[in-house]
Amino acid sequence: MNLLDTVLRCVATLVVFLLFPLVIGQTEHKVMAHMQGRLGPMYAGGFHGWAQLVADGVKFAQKEDVVPAGADRRIFQLAPAVSLLPYLFVLLAIPVGPDGFVGQAIDAGLFFVLAVMGVGVIGKLMAGWASANKFSLLGGLRTAAQLMSYELPMVLAAASVAMAAGTLSLPGILDAWQWYWLPWQIIGAFVFFTAGLAELQRPPFDMPVADSEIIFGAYTEYTGLRFALFLLSEYAGILVVSALTAVLFLGGWHGPMADQLGWLWMLLKTFALAFVVIWLRVTYPRLREDQLMRFAWVGLIPLALVQLALTGIIKVAIS
Repeated sequence: MNLLDTVLRCVATLVVFLLFPLVIGQTEHKVMAHMQGRLGPMYAGGFHGWAQLVADGVKFAQKEDVVPAGADRRIFQLAPAVSLLPYLFVLLAIPVGPDGFVGQAIDAGLFFVLAVMGVGVIGKLMAGWASANKFSLLGGLRTAAQLMSYELPMVLAAASVAMAAGTLSLPGILDAWQWYWLPWQIIGAFVFFTAGLAELQRPPFDMPVADSEIIFGAYTEYTGLRFALFLLSEYAGILVVSALTAVLFLGGWHGPMADQLGWLWMLLKTFALAFVVIWLRVTYPRLREDQLMRFAWVGLIPLALVQLALTGIIKVAIS
């Protein structure tokens, strides 16, 4: 890989990182509106309000950047970047198509993406602690508790796929993928996707940002562009979790004419999963804190262990 190739891959990843979360955000506006029997944004940019998120971004950029008097200024200002940037590094390691169509192939790519995704939660903890606000601190603590509960089933479900493929490399997992993995790993797929939603604090797992109780949690004191960065990190997280689920459990670029259209299959699977994320937000109410924790420890972790045992038994039986 020469310097020009490296630069082109980094630029392409950056474009995807900046563009696709906006597409998901605009889709969420329209899908939620139609599911609720209304039109959603219709005027910004003309056709069905396609530029609404751009207009929102301009609005956020024009707002005053307020830092509370009692806040830890440096950590308060740094937190949005810590929350957002890990998703950019994860996108670099996700394969989009066959024959090396990936930003950077990493031998232990599965470990890398799971570890880096966990860093984003630290940004929310920093925001909650540095805001000098009890609602923000409570939101940050709920975020930490939720991460600890849902990280374990997520890692166990991913470990099941790595065991089936015999590698931790994401392109290697896709090279080993077979169609019968769909029924074989379906429990792990459910656990991984659900735990990913919980780590993103998306409904019905949005107790850390419950606006009717703790006024948006760790983001209470944020305004303007820094608040917009937190929102962007949420949509970037949807993109990353959907793409990882597609790679690990749905075969990624596998499909008819994969050599020519593999990247298209990957995009379709990713956006189909992103649609499910939006659908769940509209469909299910928020879980209480005790329900949220019980679902992880009594529901998802035993299911992940069952999937891991099933994978081990079948792997030994066919080897």
